Amino acid sequence: MQARNTPIWSPSAERLAGCHLTAFARLAETVCGKELPDYHRLWRASVEDPGRFWSLVWDYCGVIGDKGGVALENGDDMLAARFFPEARLNFAENLLRRDDDSLAVVFRGEDKIEQKLSWHELNQLVSRLQQAMRAAGIQPGDRVAGFMPNMPAALAAMLAASSLGAVWTSGSPDFGTDGALDRFGQTEPRILFCPDGYWYNGKAVDIRAKMIHLAEKLPSVERFVVVPYLGDGADFAAAVPRAQTLDAFLAGFDARPVEYLRLPFNHPLYILYSSGTTGKPKCIVHGAGGTLLQHLKEHQLHADVHAGDHLFYFTTCGWMMWNWLVSGLASGAALMLYDGSPFADEGRVLWDYAAEHGFTHFGTSAKYIDSLRKTPIVPARDWQLAKLRSLFSTGSPLVAESYDWVYENIKADLNLASISGGTDIVSCFALGAP
Repeated sequence: MQARNTPIWSPSAERLAGCHLTAFARLAETVCGKELPDYHRLWRASVEDPGRFWSLVWDYCGVIGDKGGVALENGDDMLAARFFPEARLNFAENLLRRDDDSLAVVFRGEDKIEQKLSWHELNQLVSRLQQAMRAAGIQPGDRVAGFMPNMPAALAAMLAASSLGAVWTSGSPDFGTDGALDRFGQTEPRILFCPDGYWYNGKAVDIRAKMIHLAEKLPSVERFVVVPYLGDGADFAAAVPRAQTLDAFLAGFDARPVEYLRLPFNHPLYILYSSGTTGKPKCIVHGAGGTLLQHLKEHQLHADVHAGDHLFYFTTCGWMMWNWLVSGLASGAALMLYDGSPFADEGRVLWDYAAEHGFTHFGTSAKYIDSLRKTPIVPARDWQLAKLRSLFSTGSPLVAESYDWVYENIKADLNLASISGGTDIVSCFALGAP
C-alpha cells in the first residue's frame, strides 16, 4: 500500500444526507443553540456536556421508558457520577419494539440449517419463554445462562430473562468444561440453555459428556433446557441430569403479549467475563440502561443502522460482539445470525449468506479478512452485494494491505471500519462514522 493524501473512500452526498449522524447533528444544533458543522465539533459538544448529549441520544433513538428529570448526577465526580438516576426501563421492551410480520431474525448453521423468524414470531417465542421462566420461579436479579450457539433460541432466552429483570450470562459450547465451570460456577445460574450438539466445518460435535459433567458440578442449575440443533434433543435431555427439551419447558404456555418489568437504569442486565489470562475469568456486570444507550448510539450514529437493515457480525455467544449484535433489534434491524466455521463450504458460506439475504452491514475479524486474502474467493466477482454499505473489522488492527484488498475485492463503495471494543465496556472504544 502506497502512502497517499487522498482518502481511500468518501461517502456520497446522498449517503451523508440520509445518515443518522447528519440528522442527529442538526438536532444537537437546535438543542445546543450553536452550529456543529463537522464531526470534531459534535464530539466536543458531547464531552463538554455529557448529560445533555446522552439525554439527546435517548430522545433521538426513541428509548422506551421513563427518563426522569435528571440526565447526569454528580457529573464532576467520576466515581459518584450517575446517569439517569430517576429513569426506569426494560431492555427487552426496547429490543422488541416491533410485533409485525416483517423479518426480524435469520439463522444459518453452516449449510445444514436455516431458520427465519418474523418480529411477531420472535415476540411469541419470548412470551412463552418468559412464562416458563416465571413458572420456574425466576425473579429479578436471578441468573439465566446460555451455553449456546449463536441461534434464535439464545436470543429469545436472553430477551425473556431480561424482560423479567433476570441477568443473562452466556458462553459458547465449544468452551472446555473447565472454562464453562470457571464462569458459570461463579455466577450460579438457576436455568441453563444448551444445544444437543452443534455443527463445525461440516461435522456434528457431541457435547453430551460435557453437559453431564457440568450438571454434576453446577448445583445451582435447577434445570437444563436442551435446544434442538442436531435433532437428538430428547435422547440428549434424557442423558443429562435435571434436563428437559425446549418443547417440554414451553409446554402449556401459549403466546400472549410480552410483559415488561421496568427497573432502574443501572439494574444488572449481563454478566460477561474477562479472558482468564491471570487466574479464573473475572465477572463483569453491565447495567441495562447504559448498555442500551451505548449500543443505540453506536449502531445509529457510528454504524448508521436503520430500520429494515440486515445486520451481521460473525461472533459466538462467548464474545461481547454477540451482545453488541443483538442490540441491533432496538434500531429496527433484522439480525443475521450464524454458527459454525466461516470457511465452511470451501469458504463460500458467509458470502452466499450475505448475497441471498442482502446484508447491509458485515462484521468480522481482521484475521478472517487476512485469511480470505489467501484464498481464491473474490466476493465482488462472485456475489451480488448491492445492499452492502459497511464492513466492520475487529479483534486486532486491520493491516494496510487488507484495506486495499477489501476495496478491490469486496466492494469499492463501502464504509470499511477497523473498530476496537472491549468486554469491560461491552461496546466500542473506537468505531467508524459515515
